[in-house]
Amino acid sequence: MKTIKGPAIFLAQFMGDEAPFDSLENLATWAGSLGYKGIQVPADPRLIDLEKAASSNAYCDDIRRTVDDAGVAITELSTHLQGQLIAVHPAYDTLFDGFAAPHVRGNPEARTEWAISQLKLAAAASKRLGLNAHVTFSGALAWPYVYPWPQRPAGLVEVAFEELAARWRSILDEFDRAGVDVCYELHPGEDLHDGVTFERFLAAVEDHPRANILFDPSHFVLQQLDYLAFIDIYHARIKAFHVKDAEFRPNGRQGVYGGYAGWAERAGRFRSLGDGQIDFKAIFSKMAQYDFAGWAVLEWECALKHPEDGAREGAVFIRDHIIRVAERAFDDFAGSGASREQMRGLLGIGGKR
Repeated sequence: MKTIKGPAIFLAQFMGDEAPFDSLENLATWAGSLGYKGIQVPADPRLIDLEKAASSNAYCDDIRRTVDDAGVAITELSTHLQGQLIAVHPAYDTLFDGFAAPHVRGNPEARTEWAISQLKLAAAASKRLGLNAHVTFSGALAWPYVYPWPQRPAGLVEVAFEELAARWRSILDEFDRAGVDVCYELHPGEDLHDGVTFERFLAAVEDHPRANILFDPSHFVLQQLDYLAFIDIYHARIKAFHVKDAEFRPNGRQGVYGGYAGWAERAGRFRSLGDGQIDFKAIFSKMAQYDFAGWAVLEWECALKHPEDGAREGAVFIRDHIIRVAERAFDDFAGSGASREQMRGLLGIGGKR
């Protein structure tokens, strides 16, 4: 059995223009001062030059020295924004264009090719940094039809997943050559948002060994999906873990769709660790049971609490939930050491075989 690594923190929600949130060095030092052992790094030019990291061992060595000096390690790189651009329904073109490099904005085809190239660079960069997992989004073509009126034409979803798989296949192959798992965050707004959609995609990429899952129970609370049963079903494909809390408190006016309310007024909303409804003791127990060997990474997205308070409290919360797994069974002291012949005798079947 393996002990989960951590605590770690995803830096995306903490980047800013002022110290200590303005550079990888400062963020790593800040995270280390709070007790974090790892940082999940967005592939954002303010923190890392993805092209350099993909091509230069010297540059990656410099990055490793920077984070080592801060007392932390890089857990994974993240391309959530670039992954989103692998597949964009035209309804979202304007909103998502800002995620892309300026020279491909306004050109959906060029934007998709740019996003694919970014993911392939992330594969090479992850390898040079000595990482074995990468976190991202799948993008979405079918999401506008998730709860449709009028009804979807027969075959529409199949065509969407066929195209999504075609766009991702060469990326998955690149990550396979790098020896790195692609971990999709199953998230509303993405075509991969629950177990059924992940299975559709997995079938479309012919069970590709690098198509895996970033487990984040907060998104399952908001969908009213059994996040503990999910671990039982998909634990072999869970290769990354966001520790994020949430709550769902429906009332007579709104439920899972939220009525277009802001985050603070929604029936389902994200919370700082310990302030929501998620049973993290059970989650960490299952992750230990299934030998999850990755990092427990805080993703902070609370609608109420200050982010710096959430980060400070989150390090302690994760540390206290990590289970140091047993090196032997609790009843080993009572082992009888019976021989095979004695065992057969105990069963009343006698003789040798």
